[in-house]
Amino acid sequence: MNTTVAFTEDRIDLGDLYDQSNIAEVLALLDSDLVGLVPVKTRIREIAALLLVEAARRGMGIQADPPSLHMSFTGNPGTGKTTVAKRMADVLHRLKYIRRNHVVTVTRDDLVGQFIGHTAPKTKEILKKSMGGVLFIDEAYYLYRPENERDYGQEAVEILLQMMEDHRDDLVVILAGYKDRMDTFFRSNPGMASRIAHHIDFPDYSAEELFQIAQIMAGTMHYRFDTDGAAALREYIALRMRQPRFSNARSIRNAIDRSRLRMANRLFAERGRALDRSALETITADDVRASRVFTEKLEA
Repeated sequence: MNTTVAFTEDRIDLGDLYDQSNIAEVLALLDSDLVGLVPVKTRIREIAALLLVEAARRGMGIQADPPSLHMSFTGNPGTGKTTVAKRMADVLHRLKYIRRNHVVTVTRDDLVGQFIGHTAPKTKEILKKSMGGVLFIDEAYYLYRPENERDYGQEAVEILLQMMEDHRDDLVVILAGYKDRMDTFFRSNPGMASRIAHHIDFPDYSAEELFQIAQIMAGTMHYRFDTDGAAALREYIALRMRQPRFSNARSIRNAIDRSRLRMANRLFAERGRALDRSALETITADDVRASRVFTEKLEA
């Protein structure tokens, strides 16, 4: 980091240091990429402020152990945990807390072997790929299966614990999953819990936030909902939120993909006429209401 502006002999300008780090750009992307999640964004900004001050302290010659940056992201699927992990890696890299701006995303299957002697090599290989950056372990609670005496997940946990302690200045581990299951995981693995400095809970999105997310997703793909289509989408969201296996923004993306499919079939069925740009971009109420979410409502 170039600190020629921020540092003088006995003074430091945090504003200059902030500008030089370019983390404002990352935080702006966090706002543009994710609707809502105010508590999450607030916590990320707090962590960024901590790291900025720590950088200033280092620049003034104040010696201290680096802050622990291992994290736990808890919440339901589709609440932005993976996206936030990527933005967090960007912040850490710009402030020189990690060497590389990259995130290695894994699940239990990437770390745990099925036979004796397979787990250690698999876990160490993933850790090797992650060094200098962020290791994001989704559904981390699956690493611990006490009901199976022949399970090798605990071996992976023990290797992770050692690396998280020995390489805390060159590796950041983020564990993610449902809150209740992660709480059980931490109670069963106190060593892991003691190494996690930042616990961030991701709330579910409201219906209005999901509508905004849908509009943004569609816009990035150069689609739009007409007036009736937007009204149908709002009704769809309200119905879908009450159904099983609802996954927040992930379910909304799936709904848009299926609406695009139905739109394409509608246009293909009308292939005898020429199509203008608006026709190729517009999702209508019929495209939305053909979803079985509305059919199941009628059956109910």
